[in-house]
Amino acid sequence: MPTAAFTTLGCKVNQYETQKILESFEAQGFEIVPFESPADVYVINTCSVTQSAEAKSRQTVRRASRMNPNAIVVMTGCYAQFTLRRGEKLDEAHLVVPNPEKLRTLEYVLEHFPHLRERLEAERRAGETPIRRRTRAVLKIQDGCNVNCSFCSIPLTRPVMRSTPYTEVLEEARALVAEGYREIVLTGVLIGDYGPLSGSGGPDLAELCALLSEIEGLERIRISSIEPTLISDALIEQIATNPKMCPHLHIPLQSGDSRILKAMNRPYDQAFYLDLCRRLRERIPDLAISTDIMVGFPGEDEEAFQNTCKVVEAAEYCRAHIFRYSPRPETPAEAMEAQVPEPVKTERSQRLQALCKQVQLRYASRFIGRVERVLVETRSKLSGLMTGTSDHYLQVEFAGSPSLAGQLVSVRIVDVSPEGVMGELVGAVHSATE
Repeated sequence: MPTAAFTTLGCKVNQYETQKILESFEAQGFEIVPFESPADVYVINTCSVTQSAEAKSRQTVRRASRMNPNAIVVMTGCYAQFTLRRGEKLDEAHLVVPNPEKLRTLEYVLEHFPHLRERLEAERRAGETPIRRRTRAVLKIQDGCNVNCSFCSIPLTRPVMRSTPYTEVLEEARALVAEGYREIVLTGVLIGDYGPLSGSGGPDLAELCALLSEIEGLERIRISSIEPTLISDALIEQIATNPKMCPHLHIPLQSGDSRILKAMNRPYDQAFYLDLCRRLRERIPDLAISTDIMVGFPGEDEEAFQNTCKVVEAAEYCRAHIFRYSPRPETPAEAMEAQVPEPVKTERSQRLQALCKQVQLRYASRFIGRVERVLVETRSKLSGLMTGTSDHYLQVEFAGSPSLAGQLVSVRIVDVSPEGVMGELVGAVHSATE
């Protein structure tokens, strides 16, 4: 039986799409193997959000080719789309699937390499292929972006705004729950634009969450990255009152300086962002807020950087993804003056990382002595303890049996340190409605 291996670079949307591609290969009869294993087909879902992401995409393609020189190496995703736009070619990539066509990767592979179809027909094993299971499922409900931030290439690789019809979302969610998933993470490129805002009719994001919460067996609903301007009062009320909604939002900041935000073409300023955080915490006092922050955007001076640090302190993020600006082809920021030198970007990134760790510890410390509901995931390779994610997005370690994996348990937070959050098991498996 032919084997296939998959890997993903980039966002949760890419992760979701990779899983869908994997499932199509699995259903056709491919044996799915780890990416580090020898395989007949390697599929790399690439990213182009930064120069580093593009470099990692190229490195991963070449690594796959080295692992098995006779394998078919397939590249798709945003970086793959850029290579097609630019007329570039990676010798190690035998097939490049356009980003809008990535869910048809299997069809492309079987069309270009018919010997694989022959092997499948000759060697297909009888019976059903086992389903891969995880504790948390990512469910894409929207694609495409029209915000056109001056630094971002996503509108070039995902230009079509589309919301998945809510009936299909509910159907897929029910199927995931039937497979054993307890938590669903809703994702999209511009997820807050879901529904009527993107012209598809039907419920908006808040209404969709309410419908999903009616699914029996689904215990937690988490929303991935959402633009600050698209967080509606109705969504805030859903998170505040619906016990299945995780009290967590990932709200990109990018910069805490209003002048830089304007240059980025971000549709808000510092005052708007801080007021949003204030309103959220007034309604949901312990809300976990995570974020993305860019350092070194053209024109960012020390004063602008300090304004970002001020927002980090005020927002008290539970987690922050910090990345350095890198010019993206065909974006307005690429041609801007006052490009920040790389050593300055590195130094600011290090300072911001240190500050964010302090803020993260401060947020987590408020839960010491309190009981959190934790979705148990796996055993830590370092400590040997069980690990899981709490409703408030804390990664918690505690002593427990591996049989708890996939279950929701009550854990008291006993210690918080730079090494992590420690807890003790205090309750049996329970549901959101208990």
